[in-house]
This record gives sequence, structure tokens and C-alpha cells, in this order.
Amino acid sequence: MPATLAAPAHSELLIKKSRFIACVQPMTDRTAAQQVVADLKAQHPAAAHVCWALLAGGQSAAVDDGEPSGTAGRPMLDVLRHQDLEGVLATVVRYFGGVKLGAGGLVRAYTDSVAQALLTATKVAIIKSRTLRCAVPYALEGWLRRELAGAQAQLLEVGHGDAVDFAFSLPADAAPALIARLNEAGGGRVIWCGAPDAIDGY
Repeated sequence: MPATLAAPAHSELLIKKSRFIACVQPMTDRTAAQQVVADLKAQHPAAAHVCWALLAGGQSAAVDDGEPSGTAGRPMLDVLRHQDLEGVLATVVRYFGGVKLGAGGLVRAYTDSVAQALLTATKVAIIKSRTLRCAVPYALEGWLRRELAGAQAQLLEVGHGDAVDFAFSLPADAAPALIARLNEAGGGRVIWCGAPDAIDGY
């Protein structure tokens, strides 16, 4: 199951006199990630590199920031993917210690830096939700409200016109059973608007 992070987590490694300062944190999109990286560069003007990787909302990034191609950003991104994370930015600030690590050494250093930070991070499961819309006669409004409360669905909107229109969301894996129960108990008087199984997102 995909997960995100509850809060930022940090680690610091010293490898052949080079300092690798890593941070993993929840992140919504690429624009916000780029701002965090810009802030890090301002905070660490003497750093040799500020490398980063992002998985957020279908956007990904792997930036080596001057390290040999494929030795920093990509290994960092691979760690995030391997741990099935979403909505997460990984950054590593490197202070060069005067000893070259070679391509293999760099890959290990950036991989280990992110992995170490993730060891102390609190992961939060991402539960996909579905948003459903339906209409019922006025006589069924109270019944439907009770059914939704019992299913722990989140009521988003209620409209009163010729019928009572409901919009609500609930965990995606609970939606099919609720739809079936409402259809059966409602005796065909629950009218769904659009495809009742359409997934709107997270």
C-alpha cells in the first residue's frame, strides 16, 4: 500500500571526509519541491551539491546537481519507489571532503543517506477514496444520512430540489459494498449520478 510521511526526517553520514546531510519530507508537487531545494542552497552556500528526488502526484524528479549523471538523483528516487512512497521529497546536501568516491561510491552514499533518513520517518498509509453522488426522495433522506454515518462516509454536500442530492466520499475499497447495500435497501429509489464507481483521487 502506498504511503507518505507524517513529518520530515533527517540523517547525516560522513563518508571519506564528505558530509551527506539527508532529509525526507512530505511534498505536494514539483514547484514546492524546487522552493525547498532553493532554500537549502541558500542555507548551505559552501555545499558542493544539493541533490534531490521527488515522487508527488504523478510527478517525479531525479536531480544530480553536478554529480556524475545517474549517481545521485536516480538512486535516491529508486529508494522512494522501492519503499512505495508517494508525495515525498528526498534531498541530500553534500560537503565535499577532498576524496573522490567514484560512481559506485556515490550511488551507495546517496542511497544510504536517504535510506537512513527513512528509518526514522513515520509513514502514513495513503487510502484511496471515492466520491459518489446520488439522489433520493425526501422520505429517504434520514435513512440515507444514517447509512452514510454507519459506513463512516464523509458527507460533502447535500442539495434540496425535486429530490435530495447527496455527495459523499469513503475509502475506495468500502464503496462497492455500500453501493450494493443502498441499492438493495433503497428498493431502486437511490438514483446514482454518473458512474458510482468513478475514483476521484486520493
